[in-house]
Amino acid sequence: MNTINQKTKVAIIGLGSIGKAIASNLIKGNHPVILSSREIEKAKKIASELGDLATAEEISVAIGKADVVIPAIYFEKIKEFLEQYEVELKQKIIVDVSNPIEPDGNGRFKKIIDKDVSAGETILALVPTDASLVKAFGTLGAPSLSGAAFLSPDRKVLFYASDSASNNKHIEELIADSGFEPLYIGGIDQSIRMEVFGDLNEFGAVGKPLTLKEAKNFLERG
Repeated sequence: MNTINQKTKVAIIGLGSIGKAIASNLIKGNHPVILSSREIEKAKKIASELGDLATAEEISVAIGKADVVIPAIYFEKIKEFLEQYEVELKQKIIVDVSNPIEPDGNGRFKKIIDKDVSAGETILALVPTDASLVKAFGTLGAPSLSGAAFLSPDRKVLFYASDSASNNKHIEELIADSGFEPLYIGGIDQSIRMEVFGDLNEFGAVGKPLTLKEAKNFLERG
């Protein structure tokens, strides 16, 4: 087992419901986190609440200190984020948690990009050439991301997609430390399955957090 100093260094940028849920789960799993936001005082406050394993930094500093960067921000803000911090993001693993949706005015949600296009593939085209992208942590809503973590005896699954096998050990470490079982589904071209309305999203065909056995059975059924 990795010691604290050997853990993958992760920065969470954006501290809305998803960002806070990921940070809280990682802390519960004894994994240090670097928190950041455009509102640095908010990051400091949340870090203080989470305890000694959480630190707060300005965004550029947080990215610089991390191996893995999780921009837990709205999909439509990610292009701006990637452009603004292009230099700092070099050689980083960037985790896309986004879902390209907005309220439809009738109490539901609608996609804000073409129905056959994924946020993952869209963002991949914007990532700096010497950085890499993983799709993860976005298959569950914030309540399930918090409530379904660390369940016993059978942990729930978080699916992930990656084009680079060298990234997988870092992502699987983060998923495991956040209280879930990691399950790889393929490259970034599979991202649409993990996003809202996709079959592997809580708000798609699976309908709920799955155990590893349930998830593998679901994938085998096609």
